[in-house]
Amino acid sequence: MNTTLLRTRRLTSFYGDFQALFGIDFEIDAGEVVSIIGANGAGKSTFLRSLVGLNKAAGTAIEFGGRPIGGMPPYEIVKQGIALVPEGRRLFPSLTVEENLRLGGHPGRPGPWSLERVYALFPILEERRSSPGTALSGGQQQMVAIGRALMSNPCLLLRDEISLGLSPLIIRDIYGSMPKIVAAGTAVIVVEQDIGQAMRVADRLYCFQEGRVSLAGRSDALTREQISEAYFGSHH
Repeated sequence: MNTTLLRTRRLTSFYGDFQALFGIDFEIDAGEVVSIIGANGAGKSTFLRSLVGLNKAAGTAIEFGGRPIGGMPPYEIVKQGIALVPEGRRLFPSLTVEENLRLGGHPGRPGPWSLERVYALFPILEERRSSPGTALSGGQQQMVAIGRALMSNPCLLLRDEISLGLSPLIIRDIYGSMPKIVAAGTAVIVVEQDIGQAMRVADRLYCFQEGRVSLAGRSDALTREQISEAYFGSHH
């Protein structure tokens, strides 16, 4: 029986007066891959930002490893074992690949991920280890962003729209790394625009619509029709 790693209950989120999330109930088990899909503005990124403390959440709205983490500062949440690969990669341009990766290891959590392990996952990064972040292709920058998050040895890795603007070949490489990440004991939440890709990689799927969960289920049990309706709403 798998243990619930993270659970949210009636999670809400605001930007000033604007409410972005309305009572999100979500869970992911240890070792599971869960995809979140939904149109732009559905609240997917806000949800991830809430999990890592970048958006304020009520204390009891988020439980991780059975403990409430809502309202904790982001650096504390990283120490607990959650890492976000943000949309847009956000590397430090003046630093080399290796320096960027080492920054990820700063919390000093024990675990399987090390520089050597990241280089084994993405060999091109070892070749480019001394290059500045600016000298890399978009795909290589994305690999560094994933590697940097893994260096904190997370139990839960959040990946926000990581295939945006990348070529199909690079996307295949990046998704090809997923089984190895999961095998090392990390659960993964994937926010993905490509519904086919989201379904292929995930055990379960959540669809967000206008800040609410419009559908949740096992990827292999949901039909395209159900997903389309949940994604676009019945008015479509």
